[in-house]
Amino acid sequence: MSVATGEAWLAHGSDHAGSLRRPGTYCSVVGLRPSPGRVTRGTPNNLFAPLSVLGPMARNVADVALFLDTMAGWDPADPLTYDAPAESYAAAVAGAEAHRPRRIAFTADFNGALPVDRETRAICAAAVRRFEEAGCVVEEAAPDLGDLQEAFLVLRSQHFVVDRELQLASHRDLIKPDIIWNTERGLRETPSRLAWAERERAAFYRRMAALFARYDVFVTPGAATPAFDVMLRHPESVAGVKLENYMAASMLNAAITVAGCPAVAVPCGFDQHGRPIGLQIAAPPRREERALRAAALFERLSGLDKRLPVEPRAGAVPPVEGAG
Repeated sequence: MSVATGEAWLAHGSDHAGSLRRPGTYCSVVGLRPSPGRVTRGTPNNLFAPLSVLGPMARNVADVALFLDTMAGWDPADPLTYDAPAESYAAAVAGAEAHRPRRIAFTADFNGALPVDRETRAICAAAVRRFEEAGCVVEEAAPDLGDLQEAFLVLRSQHFVVDRELQLASHRDLIKPDIIWNTERGLRETPSRLAWAERERAAFYRRMAALFARYDVFVTPGAATPAFDVMLRHPESVAGVKLENYMAASMLNAAITVAGCPAVAVPCGFDQHGRPIGLQIAAPPRREERALRAAALFERLSGLDKRLPVEPRAGAVPPVEGAG
């Protein structure tokens, strides 16, 4: 929100299942999840795990690219990192017109596999067609998710075991319920379940690679719903589907996480209540420049970056979506 209102020029944070992309979508700014290893994470205990990464947020794509240039590169303290690219991301974005994506895959909900707010689906489906004004081919296509939602929870829970097991044993009373739930879920998993989840991850990665063999970028909604009541931990339902846990509305983003892809959340419109909606533009692993160029092209076509910074205004919480 500080970026959206102009209080801050840039911000950065971590992204495991959309924590840069969903806030960007909710606040009508740009958030980038880089590929694992593009930006150092310092020295966490999960040094060899690719799920959680650090990345930038800003009011427009050019500023995100500029910030990424300062963050990218090899760090001897982080074994997943590698050298920054020869061409800066700022230069890549400046050349977006000359390197526009030829073919774009879009899905609103992974062929019905994920619940997504009805108005969000409609706004994003209309917005992605703006690429056709620049001569891009836009087609509906998505890889089969398989049982990725469950596999992601298994893999995510192991990340929490590494991070929080010792703290859970010594300071349980100071840890919030979501972290306890993730960690204890991980402690209950078996070696066989972990192996199954890794096989699911590998199979989904191969399906994503096949998609990128045909398309330059893969576009989805940036979040399953617009921003919801700040007093809620998560929406209770999406498109009429009751959510089983607080991560259930994150799979649009988590699927990209599991595949190791970079993804940019870029504003694409507003719902009937004035809440921002965004697109998530994903590219193959380590091809941040491709996602950023596509996002910059869309930004130029939509002109939504000109509506920032946002002037905060009073409003009422809209009714919870029911029928979807």
